[in-house]
Amino acid sequence: MKNQLNSFKSDNSEVESNLNVVHTKHHDIPGSLLYSFTRYHTTHPIQIDESVVMKYHFDQINSPNNCFELRFCITSNRYCTQKDCQECDKSTTKNCFYQLQAVDVFIFRFSATFLTQFTQNVKLQDQKDEVLAFKYPFSFTRTFPLCSRKRHTLEGLFNHNFTGCLENIFINAKIQELLLYTLDCLSNDKEEGFSCKFLDNQSDREKIINAREILLQHIGNPITIKELSRKVAINECYLKKGFKEIFGTTIFEFYQQQRMEHAKYLFYNKGLSVTDVSFLLGYSSISHFSTAFKKHTGLKPCELLNPLT
Repeated sequence: MKNQLNSFKSDNSEVESNLNVVHTKHHDIPGSLLYSFTRYHTTHPIQIDESVVMKYHFDQINSPNNCFELRFCITSNRYCTQKDCQECDKSTTKNCFYQLQAVDVFIFRFSATFLTQFTQNVKLQDQKDEVLAFKYPFSFTRTFPLCSRKRHTLEGLFNHNFTGCLENIFINAKIQELLLYTLDCLSNDKEEGFSCKFLDNQSDREKIINAREILLQHIGNPITIKELSRKVAINECYLKKGFKEIFGTTIFEFYQQQRMEHAKYLFYNKGLSVTDVSFLLGYSSISHFSTAFKKHTGLKPCELLNPLT
């Protein structure tokens, strides 16, 4: 379901033209919890799989950015446009004339601070515990099918009559249910095993992790895969396959993403010029940097520059 959830908030006019927002709720507690759920009425069928996306982001160096995210998309729901609909009060609602097709999108982002409450004074026993405590050392993204109990919990976020403080209690309870049910789908890596058998060897896994650290150290001084493989003492084929499996992305994609994120930092926080940033990141020309930056962010570097600098 790659990029499917994000497409609802993109500038894709073809998708947007088929969606009308019916209801939306957004709440952000800085450094703790963010949730957002939106119901759309769709005028045309949208081909999107109903799935759950789990994202675990772990950065040992920049720990404040660590987060655990859940994304859900339901395309088969219907909603009634009329309050106190007599047909919808019946056991079957198929005959309701006012029911329309809905697409429901949910996003939940948990910080390490929020999840710590569940791990205090608890001995960590498996990957699920390590994820909650942010002790699991690898970022990952997993996709699961949407089971009936998750669907029922999500539907409750739209279909309730609570208001004010009671609504907050209800939503928080539902969010914890979703967290429980989704983590319950997460199997241990020891149980699943690696598709790259050489990763069963801890020494080889550490070499892949070390390769990532070396890439981060060479943000402004590009290093080839051949050079990287020599530094970590593993052949290029194993390095590329192992990196992809552990971190869920290719070496090149990871390196480019990190460079562009650092570029944004230099623009926003340091107020540097396009020339300076392209030089610091090791680009041979401003045009090459600008092309890479736009491909990653969708913006030209000049569009991020502070007009006062």
